[in-house]
Amino acid sequence: MGKIKYLFKRIVQVDYKNMFRIAKSVSKKAHKTYIGTLFDMAMCGLKYQAGYYDYQEFEFYNLNAKQRKTYLTRGKNNEIIKRFNAKDKFYLFDNKAEFYKKFDKFIKRKWMNLDGKNEEEFIEFLKENKEVIVKPVDGEGGKGVEKIKYKNKETAKKLYKRLMKNNQTIVEQCIVQHKKLNEMYNKSVNSLRMFTFYKDGKSYFLQAILKFGNGGVVDNFSSGGMYTYVNEKGVVYVGAIDQADNIFEEHPISKCKIVGFEVPMFKEAVKLVKEAAKVVPEMGYIGWDVAIGENEPMIIEGNCFPGVFQVKPSLVDKKEGLIPKYNEIMHIF
Repeated sequence: MGKIKYLFKRIVQVDYKNMFRIAKSVSKKAHKTYIGTLFDMAMCGLKYQAGYYDYQEFEFYNLNAKQRKTYLTRGKNNEIIKRFNAKDKFYLFDNKAEFYKKFDKFIKRKWMNLDGKNEEEFIEFLKENKEVIVKPVDGEGGKGVEKIKYKNKETAKKLYKRLMKNNQTIVEQCIVQHKKLNEMYNKSVNSLRMFTFYKDGKSYFLQAILKFGNGGVVDNFSSGGMYTYVNEKGVVYVGAIDQADNIFEEHPISKCKIVGFEVPMFKEAVKLVKEAAKVVPEMGYIGWDVAIGENEPMIIEGNCFPGVFQVKPSLVDKKEGLIPKYNEIMHIF
């Protein structure tokens, strides 16, 4: 009965207009009929909990049943979250003020929350650091993230009022990223999304992707950025992808080569997130955004809904998703 209720809920919530648009696009790309693509898409939703975005992004139209079964879909990712992440601890990750307090030793930079702070404290913090990053306390996807500079006291007073009005109450020191990442793209902090799993007193590192900015001040995918994948040694092994599904072998702005790029201090970053994963044991499955600073890695934020990232099958020889790797540790599928 529960499964039927779940399926009915999914059918009702589907954005059919978008689904039809994607099916049409996929049918042309795969040289298959539109009706056949729609039917296959629906079957994959029922059998693998694959939404139409999963179907397109992970190229299910070119995979056989055995290969499809290995791919982590958004539905299956939600199963992991539901099983291993306690809802009553979500606030520690959704609220940046709570997160920064809880994980302060992993943040490795000065910060303040304007809530409860007076205007003078903010002005002093801004004056001391010259340039800071401000964020909404509950923002996501890079929305509301802004870099501001100290000019004079009067300007700082106006900034304080604007930030309070816009709920941009998290103020922190700017991260000075490692020179190698700065050479790749210098208008944003280019960060890692690192996945960990914690169970029975032990933390595991699962995988990592590397995000780059591309014309904006943040590296978020939804804000124009791109991402690629790194192996267990921190070396990029495929081209980067943006939201328009373009693949880049080199950065379009800096012209730096992406494939083969070695993330500095990757081992230290893995150690950092594995330690952070122990802080809230009720949250077993976390995606950490990690910056590589000049001298050490530092956590930017943690995500209790870490998203699904898998290499497109067309970019690698072995058409296999994350489930076999995850299942060795989680024993869920």
